[in-house]
Amino acid sequence: MNQRYPAIDPQLLVHETALYERGHQLIAGVDEAGRGPLAGPVVAAAVILHRDVFIPGIDDSKKLSESRRESLYEDIRQMAVGFGVGIIPRETIDRVNILRASLEAMKLAVLRLPVEPDFLLVDGLHLPALNLPMKALPHGDSLSLSIAAASIVAKVTRDRIMRKLDRMYPQYGFVRNKGYPTAEHRAALDRFGPCKIHRRSFAPVAERLRQPRIPLVNANPGL
Repeated sequence: MNQRYPAIDPQLLVHETALYERGHQLIAGVDEAGRGPLAGPVVAAAVILHRDVFIPGIDDSKKLSESRRESLYEDIRQMAVGFGVGIIPRETIDRVNILRASLEAMKLAVLRLPVEPDFLLVDGLHLPALNLPMKALPHGDSLSLSIAAASIVAKVTRDRIMRKLDRMYPQYGFVRNKGYPTAEHRAALDRFGPCKIHRRSFAPVAERLRQPRIPLVNANPGL
């Protein structure tokens, strides 16, 4: 464990502590990464932390640098009771919509945990279809240590996927923008048109597809 990181904010333990006091032992935090991008999958993670083993530095993944997320990801892998990851591809996002795809990714992440949790703390307003006690926590990645840990695992996993996809479609800058609608990404979309991993149901991509003679770009056709 990397001791350079700050101590855990006690406010991040309020929800877990209340659940421990009610008798719950295996509390999984659940979060997703990738609802907003124009390209790539949505990824969710579920993480169960040990009650008495703390990993300093865990926080909402959006507040952390990429290098710190990567380091904490390895700490979580080594020290958590367990974690699971669910990945839903672009095709499913376009078929069922991003909210349903995100909830399905969360469900898969929980089902892939090595042990069954006895309670879920889920980031956001909506809950996955699972027969487990659970609670939705809006902005949960800033309110719960378990959800914050899940946010790190989901973000690191998705970022690694997008770096691999950048090698297939380098013209979009996925290694930098991770599929989010940055100015760079929008300019590339205007210039090259959508590629196979762009979400057709998202407005900027749909608008580009309505323009005439739009090629489906693949920088490496053999892949």
